[in-house]
Amino acid sequence: MALQAGQGEWFCARAWAQLLGERGRRDDALAVLAPYVSTGWWPAARAQTELLESWGRASEALTLARPYAAAGGHALEFFARLLARHGHAADAYQLLSAGIEDWVLATALVDVAELAGLDEDAARLLSEHVPNDHRCDSPWCCQGGLDADTALGLLAKIRERQGRTDEAIALLRTRHITSVNGRDQLADLLARHGRLDELREYAATDVHGHATQRLAEVLEERGDVEGAVALYRQADGAVAGGPNAAYDLAQLLARHGRGGEAVDVMRAQADARPGDDWILHTLAGLCLDQGRPQDGLAHLDELKAARGGEEEWDLFWIRLPLIAASSGPDAALRQASAHPEGDSAYAAEHIARVLHDAGRTEEAIGLLDRHLPANRSDMAGYFISLYMTDHAVELLQQHDPRPTGQWSGTWSSEPPF
Repeated sequence: MALQAGQGEWFCARAWAQLLGERGRRDDALAVLAPYVSTGWWPAARAQTELLESWGRASEALTLARPYAAAGGHALEFFARLLARHGHAADAYQLLSAGIEDWVLATALVDVAELAGLDEDAARLLSEHVPNDHRCDSPWCCQGGLDADTALGLLAKIRERQGRTDEAIALLRTRHITSVNGRDQLADLLARHGRLDELREYAATDVHGHATQRLAEVLEERGDVEGAVALYRQADGAVAGGPNAAYDLAQLLARHGRGGEAVDVMRAQADARPGDDWILHTLAGLCLDQGRPQDGLAHLDELKAARGGEEEWDLFWIRLPLIAASSGPDAALRQASAHPEGDSAYAAEHIARVLHDAGRTEEAIGLLDRHLPANRSDMAGYFISLYMTDHAVELLQQHDPRPTGQWSGTWSSEPPF
């Protein structure tokens, strides 16, 4: 790793510096990062700053990070949070308030305001940035700026920690976009405060299903597994409500020793949405977990028959672990080899996994070697599993030649894509 760190391999350098620091060789750690920091590259400066802070050298960390903050964005966010952590929350707040139009900085501002005792001032700034005549209809509407829905969510966060829960709820109910990254802020707030009746009412109208998911989580945490199951199974529940609700229900059932019911739930979804590969993967995984690989294969057989006996590789490979579990890895390998696409680079990845899972990792590496440079990272992973790290590093350091000439302007619908 030390060799690669000195040859411009940034990730090796960062890991090597971290390791040296843990061993007490702090000057050596800083020397590893110094060439990268000298270029003015922010990620390298941030890595060094984090090391200095972790060693209790906050003053040096602040000195190093300060010049980068002038560029704004993530560097300013990092520096402001660093300032706040080390007794300068008011200064950090002032820096961030000037850039409140950036949602990243606005989010940091709300966190820093709590440390600085400036919640009310932050609330005022946010209120000024909630336009009366515009509501975004997607998370990307304002192109990185502070959109109204984000401002309302941050303002609600302040009101909640001030104990003004009703105001926070009222603010969140005015947002156009209610769920971000699979979570719903209003549902989470209602759950935290035990307002389950309101959460249940909200779940009944939430088209994304995240409020239902949060309510089910609360019920499960309280030991009411049947209540959580019933919630998912209600009139617009698992099948009618879509595959995401069904997936959550299946996972809930499996966690509580009801794997057979979980298989049935996903089987119903697979019947309703023939060929949807992520549903088939989930069904196959549940069948494996329950020791019922034949059930998974039976469904795939039915799907294949409905398609006139044809099964492209993107569905066929779901069979491989099921065949290996029911008839052994050699049977899975024979069927894979007989498939029309079985000798392709994209098939090699899945066949190699069967070999590896059967303890035949050297054969997996040999197979992938015939298809390089495709699947290079998979092959490196298998080298690592055999403690052949040098081989993995050498493989990953190889660079493919850049294509020559100009694009022909034609597309192909044939795999690999």
